[in-house]
Amino acid sequence: MTPAPRVRRRVLPAMAAAAVIGALAAGGGYGYRVLAARPIAHVELAGDVARIPPRDLDAFARSLRGVAAGSVSLAAVREAARRMPWVRDASVRRRFPDGLEVTFVAYQALARWGASALVSAQGEVFTAPYEGKLPRFQGPDGSAPTMALEYSAIAPMLAPLASPIAELRLSARGAWQVLLDSGLVLELGRGDVAPRIQRFVAAWPGLAARGVQTRHADLRYANGFALRVASNSPAAGEGPSKPRKPQPKKK
Repeated sequence: MTPAPRVRRRVLPAMAAAAVIGALAAGGGYGYRVLAARPIAHVELAGDVARIPPRDLDAFARSLRGVAAGSVSLAAVREAARRMPWVRDASVRRRFPDGLEVTFVAYQALARWGASALVSAQGEVFTAPYEGKLPRFQGPDGSAPTMALEYSAIAPMLAPLASPIAELRLSARGAWQVLLDSGLVLELGRGDVAPRIQRFVAAWPGLAARGVQTRHADLRYANGFALRVASNSPAAGEGPSKPRKPQPKKK
């Protein structure tokens, strides 16, 4: 009969440990319920907040304060943040005991699109209020990413003309056209437009020195370009002579 006391000695510590674990679990559950019922008091806004209107940030933070922490879904807060104007993406995490941290990624406006939309530097079309001056993109639906990429290449090449791009246009056939702030229209055509732009930009100082006045330049020629000049302006092409006048190759 000697084994019985030994068994009891083993069982009693196990039962005591189970009781302690149960008490801790109950206490933890109670603590969680207390924290979950606690209202959110602190909302920390981080990331690209400088690009988002302060009134929108204030309204967003106010909408979270006072809400019971346990009833807040982080996914729902993230979606609410992403619906704000200028917000490209957001991440949310809890700051115990009664706080939230929301980190914003904002759009960077590159151009205007259509009547009221904007295009981001990544080529995303979005809607947000903007009062500043931006170039305008005109192109087929879905072409904004291509236009943003092409703009980033064309704009630096045209910088020597000392007139920023007012409009960048892409036809349904893939032909590019640029309107500068000065009113000069450049027909770039299709395909690789870089050599045509470089040729025209290299000739521009000479044209200006000769007093050539033009509002339209057709760069689609294989070895030159053609200008529409004012009646009182010297006719000019690339360098001292006019370009040949065959039909330009549409590239």
